[in-house]
Amino acid sequence: MSFRPIAEIGETPLLPERITFGSVSESISRPIEDRAPLGWWACFAVAVFFLGVLFVSLAYLFWEGIGAWGNNSPAGWAWDITNFVWWIGIGHAGTLISAILFLFRQKWRTSINRFAEAMTIFAVICALLFPTIHVGRPWFIYYPLPIPNQMGIWPNFKSPLLWDVFAVSTYFTVSLIFWYVGLIPDLATIRDRAKTASRRFWYGLFALGWRGSNRHWRNYERGYLILAAFSTPLVLSVHSVVSFDFATSVIPGWHTTIFPPYFVAGAVFSGFAMVMTLAIIARTAYGLQDIITMKHLELMNKIMLVTGSLVGYAYSMEFFIAWYSGNEYELYAFLNRATGPYWWAYWCMVSCNVISPQLFWFRRVRTSIPWMFAISFIINIGMWFERFVIIVTSLHRDYLPSSWGYFSPTIVDVGCFVGSLGLFFTCFMLFIRWIPMVAMSEVKGVLPEAHPHHHREDDQAYAETKPALA
Repeated sequence: MSFRPIAEIGETPLLPERITFGSVSESISRPIEDRAPLGWWACFAVAVFFLGVLFVSLAYLFWEGIGAWGNNSPAGWAWDITNFVWWIGIGHAGTLISAILFLFRQKWRTSINRFAEAMTIFAVICALLFPTIHVGRPWFIYYPLPIPNQMGIWPNFKSPLLWDVFAVSTYFTVSLIFWYVGLIPDLATIRDRAKTASRRFWYGLFALGWRGSNRHWRNYERGYLILAAFSTPLVLSVHSVVSFDFATSVIPGWHTTIFPPYFVAGAVFSGFAMVMTLAIIARTAYGLQDIITMKHLELMNKIMLVTGSLVGYAYSMEFFIAWYSGNEYELYAFLNRATGPYWWAYWCMVSCNVISPQLFWFRRVRTSIPWMFAISFIINIGMWFERFVIIVTSLHRDYLPSSWGYFSPTIVDVGCFVGSLGLFFTCFMLFIRWIPMVAMSEVKGVLPEAHPHHHREDDQAYAETKPALA
C-alpha cells in the first residue's frame, strides 16, 4: 500500500520497505559514533604509509630537482601530467552525480552522491599536486595567478595552461561549497545525537545553527539548486579545458577537435569506476546493503557501459580521422601507438576500457559484486594508461626522427604516483570516519515515509478519491 503511487507509474522502490527514517540515521551515524573497527585502522595505516612515500618522494624531488624524474627530451611531459589528467578525470563523477543527476531528478543518486562528492574534492587535491611540482620551483606557482604587481607582468592569457588554472580552481571551489552545503542537515543530525560536549560543539559549529525549520529547508533547497545549476557547466568545461592543453598544440596525435567530448566521456567513465570501487568497499565494510542497493550499483554499471562505449568510439574515430586527414605524420602517430615501442600500453588501454565494460551487457555481471568490483578496478587502470598513451606516445616520436627518444619512469615517478594514492585514501578514510558518508536527509526524501500518501488513512483517502477523479 505504501508504494502504490510510484508503482502505478511503473517505478519500483529504491530502498527496501523495512527502511525507515530512524534506521537511515542509525545506519549512517553508527560509523561516526562507534569506535573505529580494526579494519578501518588497518586501511588507514596502509594509506598513511603511502602518504609517507609521497612526502619522501617530494622531499627528494625538491632536493634534486625534476631531473629525478624520467622525463627527457622529447618526453617533457610524462607521468606527472598523466597523473594530473587521471586525477582530474576521477574527480568528475562526484559533481556529475550530485549536480546533473539532481537537476534531472534522478533519485537514485541520493545513496551515492555524498562520498562521490568527497571523492571529487580529494581527487582534485591530488591532481593539483602534479602541475605544482611539475613547474620545478613550486614556490613560484603563484605566477599564473593574475596578481597586480609593480613590474606590470601578467600571465599569458592565451596559454591553455593558464586556462587550466582557472578551470580547475573554479571547479574545486564550487565543488567544495556544493559538498559542504549538502552536508549541513546531516551535520546537524550528528550534533543532535552527540553524547559528548566536544562532539556537540564541533558538529554544531559546522552545522551553522541548522534547526530544520521550514525557512531553513526552503533556503537550503534554493541554494542547493543554484549551486547544482552552477556546477553542471563546470563538469563539462573543466576537462574540456584540460584537453585544450593538448588540442591547441601541433604535436601529431594531440591536435584534434575530438578531444573535449572525448576527455569528458573518459572522465565520467573513470569517475564512475572509482565511485563503484569505493562504494563496494564502504558498503561491505559498514553493512550499508540496505542503503546502497543492488539497483544503485546496476544503474552505475549501465552508465559505465555507455561511457565505455563512447570512449571506444572515440578511439576508433581517432584512427579514422588520422587516415581521412591525409596527414602522414598524424597517421604515423596513431599507427605508432598500436604497433610502436609502447604497443603494450595501447592494447592494455583498449582491453581495459573498451572490452571489459562490454561485460555489463549481461545482467548477471551487472548484479555481481565480484565482477563489478573487478571491472571497475580494471577501468581505473585502463584510464590511467589512456592518459599515458596520449601524452608519452605522441611526444616520444614527433616530426624529426633525430629527436626521437624513449621514456622510462624512475623510482621517484613511481613514488609520486603511489604517494598520491596514499594522499587520496588517507583523506577518504578520515572522511568516512568523521563525516556522514551517505546523505541522510536526501535518502530520507526518497523513502515512502516522505510521501504525502504514506500513512494508511491517507492511502484509503487516496483510494476513495481516485475513481472519482478518473
